[in-house]
Amino acid sequence: MKNKIAFTIFCIIIFTTTGFAQGPFLKMNDAASKLSYAVYAIENLYVDTLNQNTLVEEAIVSLLQNLDPHSDYMTAKEAKELNEPLQGNFDGIGIQFNMLKDTLFVVSTIPGGPSEKVGIRAGDRIVSVNDSTIAGVNMSNTDVMRRLRGKKGTVANVKVLRRGISDLIDFKIIRDKIPIYSLDASYMINKETGYIKLNRFASTSHDEFLTALKKLQAQGMKNLIFDLQGNGGGYMNAATDIADEFLGGGQLIVYTEGVHQGKQTINATDKGDFEKENLIVLVDEGSASASEIVTGALQDWDRAVVIGRRTFGKGLVQRPIPFPDGSMMRLTVARYYTPSGRCIQKPYNGGEEQYQRDLTDRFKHGEMVSADSIHFPDSLKYKTLRYGRTVYGGGGIMPDIFVPMDTTRYTDFHRNLVARGALNRFVINYFENNGTVLKQKYPDFNKFNKEFTVTDEMLQEMIKTGEEDKVKYDEEQYRKSRPLIELQIKSLVARDLFDQNEYYKVINSENKPLQKAFEIISDSKAYSMLLSGKKE
Repeated sequence: MKNKIAFTIFCIIIFTTTGFAQGPFLKMNDAASKLSYAVYAIENLYVDTLNQNTLVEEAIVSLLQNLDPHSDYMTAKEAKELNEPLQGNFDGIGIQFNMLKDTLFVVSTIPGGPSEKVGIRAGDRIVSVNDSTIAGVNMSNTDVMRRLRGKKGTVANVKVLRRGISDLIDFKIIRDKIPIYSLDASYMINKETGYIKLNRFASTSHDEFLTALKKLQAQGMKNLIFDLQGNGGGYMNAATDIADEFLGGGQLIVYTEGVHQGKQTINATDKGDFEKENLIVLVDEGSASASEIVTGALQDWDRAVVIGRRTFGKGLVQRPIPFPDGSMMRLTVARYYTPSGRCIQKPYNGGEEQYQRDLTDRFKHGEMVSADSIHFPDSLKYKTLRYGRTVYGGGGIMPDIFVPMDTTRYTDFHRNLVARGALNRFVINYFENNGTVLKQKYPDFNKFNKEFTVTDEMLQEMIKTGEEDKVKYDEEQYRKSRPLIELQIKSLVARDLFDQNEYYKVINSENKPLQKAFEIISDSKAYSMLLSGKKE
């Protein structure tokens, strides 16, 4: 009964809200009139007082759950938090931090940001903000961010505990616009091959990508490995703008179509800065939506070799519909299709629970470790537009070269070290104690990468840190995960000693899809044969 009442209230509000009622896509029909009458009766005759706002929100959620997995509703707060990383900036003090054992550790300061300007350093512990204690009070990341962030121009008075100084240090930080970067790394692997990793498609992504691309081209880049592994998507226009850099003028990038939305096409322009050079795209089961738009277009036009594992399979287009109170409904209004006509949306007729279980099911069925476990019906076959290679729709994008997931080094012991922050906390403490010596010993990354090793003493200290965080030591699992733990420790030390690029240079040394990509792109004959579908 409650849901029915909520549904009625929701519908009448939608149909009578100024703007919606006058919109071209909503009409008052007999059903709406019936709902209007029902709402009038409920409001004037129902036995109890109703909280209409609560009922409306519950009704919206219930309605959208019966449509598809990607139509959803967000409160005003949720809508703001969702849009912030995609819009590319927020107001704050400009630090990256970790909350470890109720203590805020500054991982790094944003270059040119408010905190760097006043002298905040990596390794500092912020214990209070504007007389509000944040250390030792079991405060969540959300609560901490709420205290650190604020409108541009406002003041954050923070007290900092710094190693080697007994007294707290007071800092007055004037909040400012803080950029959020969607590009994780860009560097040259060798003299001819560059690497760019994008973590999402935000409003600033195209500009970030162009800056990185031009920097690498200035260093002599002739080949590019574009890493979209784990990239869950974002803005469609950011995806099409980046795809445009790789495709020739007039080539179709994507088209969308729905029952109430006619076919809309987006074509490449003549402005592309990387239209002819060799290109490989890395994807996996975490690559979704906008990532699949870019990958699908490049694969369909035989423009890039795709390497990795089958992508997530999100081919539905959501239209944001804002409400006056700042909340928002994202409604699926169309499907998007790759240039060959593929819709890569995976099935969702089994319900929300089965849909959300899809990646787990893929793992159980062996898909993550063997391409032979993946089967597509003939009805989902399509042909690429230049060489006529066979590709498939109906559930993600299948790469041209499959690289299995490496599960040999993952254990519960390792997962707990990471999940409880022990690994990160160990590195923060290690760098705090040894940072000055490390900077003197390793003045450049090449020397660090060749000579730095994770010692047994470091690993024992890491195990001790884990035990303090209630991570039970397991000898067998430790031996299995040790190479991975060593790699992650070295990567994190490289990040703290140098920058994010150096973190990826270390961690990517054992990135098997990237290794395969580099092998192929370094052999022009093998690359050309893969792209054309020809065999020796």
